Amino acid sequence: MSNAPNDAPEAPAGIREESVKEAPERLDHPVIGRVIFVLAIGIALIHLWFNTFSTLSELWTSALHFGLFGLLCALSMPMIRSERPGVRRAVFGVDLLLGLAALGCALYLIGFEDALYDRGVNFSTGDWVVSIAAILLVLEFARRTTGWFIPCLCIVALTYVAWWGQYVDGVFNFPGLSWETVLYRSYIGGQGMLGSIARISWTYVFMFILFGAFLVKSGAGDFIVDLARCAAGRFVGGPGFVAVFSSGLMGSVSGSSVANTVSTGVITIPLMRKAGFPARFAGGVEAAASTGGQLMPPVMGAGAFIMASYTQVSYLTIIGVAALPAFLYFLSVAMFVRIEAKRSNAVKLEDDTGESFGTVLRNGWHYLLPLVVLVVALIYGFTPTYAAGIAIVSVVVASWIARKPMTLRDILDALAQGSRNIMTTAILLITVGLIVNVISTTGIGNIFSLMITDWAGGSLLVTIVLVALASLILGMGLPVTAAYIVLATLSAPAIYQLIAQSQLLDLMASGNLPEQARAIFMLTAPDSVEALSAPMDRALAVELLGQVPENFTSQLLEQALSPHATTMALVAAHMIIFWLSQDSNVTPPVCLTAFAAAAIAGTPPMRTGLTAWKIAKGLYIVPLLFAYSPLISGTPMEMLKVFTFALFGMYAIIAGLEGYLEHPLKWWLRVLMFPLGALMLWPHGLIWIDLTGLVVFLSLMLWSTRRTAGPGVTATA
Repeated sequence: MSNAPNDAPEAPAGIREESVKEAPERLDHPVIGRVIFVLAIGIALIHLWFNTFSTLSELWTSALHFGLFGLLCALSMPMIRSERPGVRRAVFGVDLLLGLAALGCALYLIGFEDALYDRGVNFSTGDWVVSIAAILLVLEFARRTTGWFIPCLCIVALTYVAWWGQYVDGVFNFPGLSWETVLYRSYIGGQGMLGSIARISWTYVFMFILFGAFLVKSGAGDFIVDLARCAAGRFVGGPGFVAVFSSGLMGSVSGSSVANTVSTGVITIPLMRKAGFPARFAGGVEAAASTGGQLMPPVMGAGAFIMASYTQVSYLTIIGVAALPAFLYFLSVAMFVRIEAKRSNAVKLEDDTGESFGTVLRNGWHYLLPLVVLVVALIYGFTPTYAAGIAIVSVVVASWIARKPMTLRDILDALAQGSRNIMTTAILLITVGLIVNVISTTGIGNIFSLMITDWAGGSLLVTIVLVALASLILGMGLPVTAAYIVLATLSAPAIYQLIAQSQLLDLMASGNLPEQARAIFMLTAPDSVEALSAPMDRALAVELLGQVPENFTSQLLEQALSPHATTMALVAAHMIIFWLSQDSNVTPPVCLTAFAAAAIAGTPPMRTGLTAWKIAKGLYIVPLLFAYSPLISGTPMEMLKVFTFALFGMYAIIAGLEGYLEHPLKWWLRVLMFPLGALMLWPHGLIWIDLTGLVVFLSLMLWSTRRTAGPGVTATA
């Protein structure tokens, strides 16, 4: 197996993700470190029991999920940092008490829930104390793991419901709830921090991140990088392709962009620099590719599970429609790599290990078995949690085929690492449940959706731009998963409505409106019925739809569109938001993935962030395809057609951005690339236009290739 080059720098410290903020002095302590290790193993085993044989209620399970990870967070992440041993001991004592208090709050709910309902949901002194303590504790743990933004946002949200919302004028006025009701709904009632978001955390998210930890511990991470190096490393620009390939595969199971950057970047960034890529570009490629790992099934940074819960669409369907767009994104990053390799005269790297692709695959094919088992179990009909459990067992079994099978110590290490990997995400999702509860309680989500629609003037494109701006702003303070949850709650209904209405207008314009939908027009706008029997201009269709009262619009969409169309419109709305929520990873001023890559590459963080932002342009282009094309909703042939033309359309736009194809482009050719790319991307429905654009682009590509110099130089890795 390959190792990082000797000059590969250490992973950057201080990155706000996963277990990076854990205190080394505690993990390395002979007693405290062992306690944390044993606790993490216990938490993993308890959660495996939760997801297999447990008969506890979801509320009690969510409470224990909070208490256990609260205890792990308190022990792993100190309240304050200090170099003085006396202060460290005092802080650890306080942290231990806070962790035990979190576990105590969970046990109190289990022990006294029935007594609360026997009193008619009237709070006792203990209920007041425990509810307040639980909320304060989860806010403190969120501060330790993700910073101040989320705790402050939660405080603003909770006080809005109970206090200052009644003083706000206009549509955001809220008469208010009593503090007793707010505390009940936030903790004990199961709508807030122990609600549906927490359930997603202890089921899908935990099981799949634990699966990823087992894969990495078994040696699959090294196999992925080795496979990528053998498959692409010997091409011109090969190390860049290795970064794209390995980051995509690692990200598909790691669920974290920053962890993905750190784990693969220490190998790929030095390789890219050795091949001749500029250091800043190497860091930008790794950051953009690792961000794409959040888009690659099956884990998708917890997004697939949350999306399945929000839309009530099966997890298998979500990851099925997510795969093709993810490939499109990674290929767009690879296009930047190819162009930069030509421009920088990047050399080929010969692998000094002497292993061929076939040799690596033959020696490590068993690492792919757990992924096959996972997919087969999902297709067979097992729930995602059971499928993940079976896949975890298959990792251990498959390792027995390897030269170095997993030992009992390896299994325990994987269990502990899985718990530590999910700790930040678990605390985050539990905390975000407070915000989601406030949004649903006050109806702010519906108000915000109506405001977006009003600001956009009914334009789907403007709506997507507004959501992109909101995502970027939220992403400066929220991790991408939290940003997606908040934005999906606020704006998904508006985007869904506009996508569904666009499909309805297409039916009206083509004269194919179903008879049951025409009946609604007969009731609400009888003068329009005659015009609906024949094709019409889209402008007339918009005018006729405007005559239908708003309270009939939902019923009209249900009658006009098939169940598949409405379902895919909802999935498309969430996919748009999920993709746009990733942009904070690579967009300055707060771009954690780019900062991690910059630390490895030794380049300025902001400049690296700008480079990563440019390379990750697929984050903005592909969501438009969700909205305007059948990329995820059409037949296989329709999806493949959109994918193919979009691929070449993005290549043309990237060539225009870079001013380079196979050789430098003159200014007028560079300008031409943008409309040429848009021609192949725009969903006009005319195949001859797509083919014309494709033929012109391929002709320019061939002409550019013939002007390119001879083969590059070869270097040794």
